[in-house]
Amino acid sequence: MPSVLVQAIQSLNADDAFRPRFDDKQWALFESYLQQHKLRAGDLLIRHRDMDRNMYLLESGTLQVYVPDAGPARRAVAILRSGAVVGEPSMFGETPRMAQVEAMSPATVWVLTRPRFEELLTRQGDMGIELLRSIGAVMSERMRANLDRGLPLA
Repeated sequence: MPSVLVQAIQSLNADDAFRPRFDDKQWALFESYLQQHKLRAGDLLIRHRDMDRNMYLLESGTLQVYVPDAGPARRAVAILRSGAVVGEPSMFGETPRMAQVEAMSPATVWVLTRPRFEELLTRQGDMGIELLRSIGAVMSERMRANLDRGLPLA
């Protein structure tokens, strides 16, 4: 039976859903590369302009993605539900985080660090290629959505 995380990922109905084509054995192997973290409402998961290199999968709860403006103002980017992926661009670049991510409710996330990501790519080549394809599809859909909304890409 799939884990709660896998069930959340597979049931998310969103254009930018993370959809790796893994079988049950591959899902279990993928999960072995992840670490679980619990968040309280109001906790920051990702800080704008930080340089960490982690990608997160949301098992439960709701996350708010926004760009801080001057003072207390925020420019809303997205609300993420269970099954969503966030922070995926950090797997590829060396640039600061583009947005801030905060828990709107208690949440459980699973983190894939860049070293573990690179280890998976080295040890599980076919899974790594599928993971890269899936992350790329998420980033492509989010870029398209931002262009449709008239938001800048940088």
